[in-house]
Amino acid sequence: MQPKRPTVADLDRFDEIIDVRSPAEFAEDHIPGARNCPVLDDAQRAEVGTLYKQCSPFAAKKLGAALVAENIARHLRETFHDRPKHWKPLIYCWRGGDRSGAMTTIFRAIGWPAGQLDGGYKAWRTHVVARLLELPATLSFRVISGPTGCAKTRILQALAALGEQALDLESLACHKGSVLGVLPDAPQPSQKGFETALLLALQAFDPARPIYVEAESRKIGNLHLPAALIERMRAGECLNVEADIAARVDFLLRDYDYLPARPEFLASRLQALHALQSRETLDRWRNYVTTSRWPALVGELLELHYDPLYRRSQTRHYGPTPQRNFYADDLSAAGINRLAVAIVEAGNGG
Repeated sequence: MQPKRPTVADLDRFDEIIDVRSPAEFAEDHIPGARNCPVLDDAQRAEVGTLYKQCSPFAAKKLGAALVAENIARHLRETFHDRPKHWKPLIYCWRGGDRSGAMTTIFRAIGWPAGQLDGGYKAWRTHVVARLLELPATLSFRVISGPTGCAKTRILQALAALGEQALDLESLACHKGSVLGVLPDAPQPSQKGFETALLLALQAFDPARPIYVEAESRKIGNLHLPAALIERMRAGECLNVEADIAARVDFLLRDYDYLPARPEFLASRLQALHALQSRETLDRWRNYVTTSRWPALVGELLELHYDPLYRRSQTRHYGPTPQRNFYADDLSAAGINRLAVAIVEAGNGG
């Protein structure tokens, strides 16, 4: 009788988690803390799959078995040669089938008490989706809202530095949440990878204490926020931050200081607004880029694009929500810290 396979609930019982899927599968998403030791690399997996479809399952399995054996042998020599006899690894592949089964069988034959994850990565993914549906309802959010340029993300970071619980969704998403929010050298994670990181962040919070989060739409760049989280955020207390236009322009020039060095990238991002702005406006903004008139560009982007967009969104999503208002004419590091302190004091009844 085969022993019962370990499940996602048993992850903490193992010394190491080994993902034997291909590097591309691992890069899309994986169980946190897992080590990627593929038994088939991306090219080999494609080769075996093509042989399966074009020739026969038998021929594909024969080639696959040879490649898997070679790769497991290499991992034993290069990665696991120094593991002690009592080392207890957990091994998984896509569904908990042949790939993880092959490594588990060899590891057990050596004498290691290896486990094969029941259901593989798909079981982990099912767990993530279910928890993201359930967990937000147990948490209480205080939502930092305000027009673009009010330093909401920096306020979140200042709140965290003060010991408060803060959920920085834009950092998890590697995106600043606007048409110019693309980070040139930091691609966004996959949707699955984002959701795994989000679950880890939510699980770390104390449900008895409030969590500060920035008001977001349903998407950050290309990534979708779970519906249960959005609904819970929109039911939270809204803390509205306002700042004068000069302070916002000055802050954005510092916060997006990498854009002037990338005029072509900036021009391409502005073109994404062609359905919302006239050709004359876009031509004027491109001229500002060419002539390095950065304050003029930022000021008009706020006045003509971001502020009207914010007003519509705020009315639609947070209009009826009870809110506190905070005003700042200084969005330097010191000014942001003062805002964070004021927000904490107001939340504590100060």
